[in-house]
Formats: sequence, C-alpha cells, structure tokens
Amino acid sequence: MLDTLECGIALVGSEVKSLREGRVSLDEAYARVKEDEVWLIGCDIAEYIEANRFNHAPRRPRKLLLHRREVKRFAHRAYEKGLTLVPLQMYFKRGLAKVLLGLCRGKQRHDKREAMKKAQADRDIRRQMFRRR
Repeated sequence: MLDTLECGIALVGSEVKSLREGRVSLDEAYARVKEDEVWLIGCDIAEYIEANRFNHAPRRPRKLLLHRREVKRFAHRAYEKGLTLVPLQMYFKRGLAKVLLGLCRGKQRHDKREAMKKAQADRDIRRQMFRRR
C-alpha cells in the first residue's frame, strides 16, 4: 500500500439501502480511469429485496466522485507506474457513502512464493497442534 484516498460513490436508492444492510462485497473489485473519470468495477452490492422492479444490477460499474486534481494526481500515477487502485473499505460518513481507495503494487513472483511457504508452514503447525489434543 503506497497511498490512500477517500472518495464518494454515485449510487442509486436501492444500492444505498442494500449498503446500509451491509450487503456489499469488495473481494474482486478494482478501480479504473476512463476518460478522466474513475470507475469502480467488480463491486457486488446485492439487490435490495423490497425494491422490486426498480432494483439495480448488482455488479454494474459505479462512478467514483473525485476532484479533477485528485484524479490527475492519484489515478494517473497508478496508470503510469503500473500500480493498481484497490477499494479497501466502503462506509458512510455523515450520511454519504464513501470508498477508501488504496494505491497498491502487485506482488512479485518471489513474494508470492514466500507467502505460499509461510501459509504451508502455518497449516502444518495447526495440524500438529490439533493432533496433540
């Protein structure tokens, strides 16, 4: 994580109600810059049950609300250096939906191997501890 930025998000009414219920998943979400606008892609906000025919599409692209100078400084830096904009959390602040975006660098191959070795060692330790009980 190199930098973070709080930004607004453009939502429809049923999305806000679903978000208030906590029915959101940022697991596969990321942000992209398209024509000087930042879009949140892959965010899954579940349909609101009481919205009937006026419901929203759960995985539609959503526009993030940033000032033009923030888009230039933050998002273009990600594009130029091969970094990724990742949503870290979504929350309400004074009644408005906000997204905390992080500017992240992907793992290199050697970093991934170290993480896999550590995870395997942790599993082995847990397995041994379970057997001793």
